[in-house]
Amino acid sequence: MGDPKGFLTVGREDWPRRPVEERVHDWQEVYVPGALLPIIGKQADRCMDCGIPFCHQACPLGNLIPEWNDLVARDDWWAAADRLHATNNFPEFTGRLCPAPCESGCVLAINQPAVTIKNVEVAIADRIWDEGWAVPQPPDRLTGKVVAVIGSGPTGLAAAQQLTRAGHTVVVYERDDRIGGLLRYGIPEFKMEKVHLERRLGQMKAEGTKFRTSVTVGRDVTAAELRTRYDAVLLATGATAWRELPLPGRALSGIHQAMEYLPLANKVCEGDLPANPLSAKDRHVVIIGGGDTGADCLGTAVREGAASVSQLDIYPQPAADRDELAEPWPVHPKIYRLSAAHEEARDLATAPQADADARLFKASTLRFTGDDQGRVRELHLVEVDTERRPRPDSERILRADLVLLALGFSGPDRSDGLIDALALDLDERGVLVRDAEFATEVPGVFAAGDAARGQSLIVWAIAEGRAAAASMDRYLTGRTTLPSPISPTDRPLTA
Repeated sequence: MGDPKGFLTVGREDWPRRPVEERVHDWQEVYVPGALLPIIGKQADRCMDCGIPFCHQACPLGNLIPEWNDLVARDDWWAAADRLHATNNFPEFTGRLCPAPCESGCVLAINQPAVTIKNVEVAIADRIWDEGWAVPQPPDRLTGKVVAVIGSGPTGLAAAQQLTRAGHTVVVYERDDRIGGLLRYGIPEFKMEKVHLERRLGQMKAEGTKFRTSVTVGRDVTAAELRTRYDAVLLATGATAWRELPLPGRALSGIHQAMEYLPLANKVCEGDLPANPLSAKDRHVVIIGGGDTGADCLGTAVREGAASVSQLDIYPQPAADRDELAEPWPVHPKIYRLSAAHEEARDLATAPQADADARLFKASTLRFTGDDQGRVRELHLVEVDTERRPRPDSERILRADLVLLALGFSGPDRSDGLIDALALDLDERGVLVRDAEFATEVPGVFAAGDAARGQSLIVWAIAEGRAAAASMDRYLTGRTTLPSPISPTDRPLTA
């Protein structure tokens, strides 16, 4: 490390966000452009050369964090970029979207603020593109094997890039009109501008990966055709079967799934639509679900000019600090975090009844009521205890013209018929069954990402894609030199 006392003499400093009043009027990323580089060298120097880097274990990709921290501190950006790309195909995605379990596993975090690992990562990733270091890496020779990847989210893209570079001819199928999956239509522009996705897709196309959009595999291309055309198939369709909320009044108009709402907002940013047909403008919005998708809806509704926005979370408000008994270091703890969207809601006071920022904690929805035209107008909720039992006399009513359900996902979508046509097994959680090699019971058909693991983080999605690619390469050629960072049974660190 450059400065052996850096972690003692330098405090943590995060990439500053643009003022709330400025950023809520546009869809650009929330951070101050150019404000990261002046501070990142010193921040990287806080990495303490701990000897046993638990950040490696906390990150499923096995990112070589101490190495690239040291290289950034020494101003050797090219070498830092090389070490970052050694384990991660898309650091510009993870550096913006990952909640950074690596920072929770930082040894410094035992009794001090962790190293700003995520900020260092995104600084390296952006430098890679600024300097032109993300050059295409086409294979020296082709193997003659042809592979289909179904789904173009982070799992599918990571697997496709690895397999293409190994010399296989790879075709990625996507049912939407553009490549990217949830990266394209689920993640709002203010969290990750799509230029980062487009640049990486350009690199992949130059390497030889082929993309087919607006193709629903299972209908437009049948399971039998897949098996005939391709030597191996990877199912990386994600866990897109959303959870429902079967309550009285659910059939009222104005109640929508988050993933009906967010893609339309993204299509506006893409220039496909003049306005979101489900726009929150001048409407009283209630978001049910306290996770990242709910926060994405929150930030989007604020930018669309909602009259008010509230977010319901059935869990109690987390503490500001780690519970050392329940979630000891290096576990990624559930603590109170203020996302950019929640900061905006707090400063703009979008939800007068909220417990904190826009969130109402320990809130469970009872029913919806509407007007004579069948449109939702009110949401009835009740406060619950830690066992989710209603507290007496705690019922409240929120005004609601637009209700967004951000309740997570239960498994892969089966409406296209592909899973049933291949006769694939699902486990008790509703996700695809695979063996230690990411292979399903159907020869040549593999499964990876949320479709088989269940809903997870982007770092796990990319790790799944890389590991599945190694297994598929071994299946196709009898050997592989591709890295395999995780097994199908690996799970995040827990207490």
